[in-house]
Amino acid sequence: MYSLKEFWQLRNLPVPEGEWDGNVICIETNVEWTFGTNETHGFLSCYTFTIVTRGWITILYNSCELTLHEGDLYTYSPGFEVTVLASSNDYSGICLLADEHFTLSLSTVRNAIRTAYFAVVELTSPVLPLKTDDFCRLRELMQMMIHYQRMGLPLANDSLRMLYNLFLTDLSTVQQHSIREHRFPKRVEEIFFGFLGLLPQHFEEHHDIGFYASELCITPTYLSRVVRQVSGGRTVVDYINQLLLMEATFLLRSTSLSITQISEQLHFAEVTTFARFFNRMKGMNPREYRKGR
Repeated sequence: MYSLKEFWQLRNLPVPEGEWDGNVICIETNVEWTFGTNETHGFLSCYTFTIVTRGWITILYNSCELTLHEGDLYTYSPGFEVTVLASSNDYSGICLLADEHFTLSLSTVRNAIRTAYFAVVELTSPVLPLKTDDFCRLRELMQMMIHYQRMGLPLANDSLRMLYNLFLTDLSTVQQHSIREHRFPKRVEEIFFGFLGLLPQHFEEHHDIGFYASELCITPTYLSRVVRQVSGGRTVVDYINQLLLMEATFLLRSTSLSITQISEQLHFAEVTTFARFFNRMKGMNPREYRKGR
């Protein structure tokens, strides 16, 4: 998969002023740029967040056709299959891109993803209609990133990293408000967010629904029903697997631990079980991923 910097070089796109580290970038997009991403979607090791500022665009996301309109936020996660199908002639947007390896190596951003982003954003819908205030606030953060890129200041990369962290934190709040506004019963909300609170603390050791149900003093069947109801069909196992995958990719890319040690740290029964899990989730085995293929 391409890193963000490799993707930028492949597309011959202009780089920010100064010494850009290739970790975070924000740009204004149009029809031509967006259709050009069809060449690399599914091969880009990068998170992207796109706000539609004018017009509409239709994409095929994991075999599901979605249309984004002005004011919608679209989230792309590494490895998902996406194809741009059609757009209005006046389509425009603003897009934040962050390298996957960089994202998972930063403790502040990684913790934000653990507690909010993976748990709420990626595993519900990739498209979120924004309220006017949320739209303006998130767009302003993106525009601030563009400003720092153009200035070429010595600490621009640090500023981009902090703005990215702020963007993720703000986005997780918007997502949680969106879930609550669906007016689920209070008890259902308490169980769902209680489950999300337990995940970051226990997912490495506990991969089974029974543990989380026991901690919440409910049956596994009821917890499964609540999670499916609030998340729009996702399962408890989906949530656990995404966090396991995130931690596994971080350990493979950022530590010298052996694959066996990583398997043990994540409490897989055998290293072969871990390898099969990783291959199913990522489309390559752990050794290939570590070598950067």
